[in-house]
Amino acid sequence: MPSPPLPSGTRAGRTAALPRAGLLGGRLAELARFGSVGLLAYAVDIGVFNLLRFGPGELLGHKPLTAKVLSVAVATLVAWIGNRYWTFSRQRTRRRSRELGLFVLVNAGGMAIAVGCLAVSHYVLDLTSPLADNISANGVGLVLGTAFRYVMYRRFVFTGSPRSHL
Repeated sequence: MPSPPLPSGTRAGRTAALPRAGLLGGRLAELARFGSVGLLAYAVDIGVFNLLRFGPGELLGHKPLTAKVLSVAVATLVAWIGNRYWTFSRQRTRRRSRELGLFVLVNAGGMAIAVGCLAVSHYVLDLTSPLADNISANGVGLVLGTAFRYVMYRRFVFTGSPRSHL
C-alpha cells in the first residue's frame, strides 16, 4: 500500500520539494544566461545588419539577404563564446571542434528562419522599407530562431556531463 503524501510543512515534505525547486531554479538561471548572451548577439546582429544596409557607403544597401547572412555570422561567433563559456559552461564538451560545428549548423537553421522571414516580407509581400526589413528579420525571425536555437543547443550541442564550477 503506498504511503500517503507528506504535508508540505513537514521536514520530509520540504526536503522532497528541494530537488524540484533546485532544478527549476537552475533552468531559470540557465534561461537568464541564455537570454543575456542572446541579447548581446542580437545587438551585434542588428548593428552589423543596419551598418551594412544603411550605414556609411551602404556597403550592401541593395543586398538585404547578404547583409543578414553576414550579420548573423558575426553574431553567431559572439553567441558561441557566450554560451560555451557562460550559459552552458557545465555541459560543454571537451571536443570544441564538434561543438562549434554543431553550433554553427544549429545557427544556420536559426539564420534560415530569420532570412526566410526577411525574404517573404521583402520579396513576396514587397515590404521593402528599413522598418519592414527590421521587423521581419529582427523581430519575427528572431523570436522563431531563438526558440529553435535553445532547444537544439540543449539537445544536440552542449551535451557534456554537468561539472561543478571552479
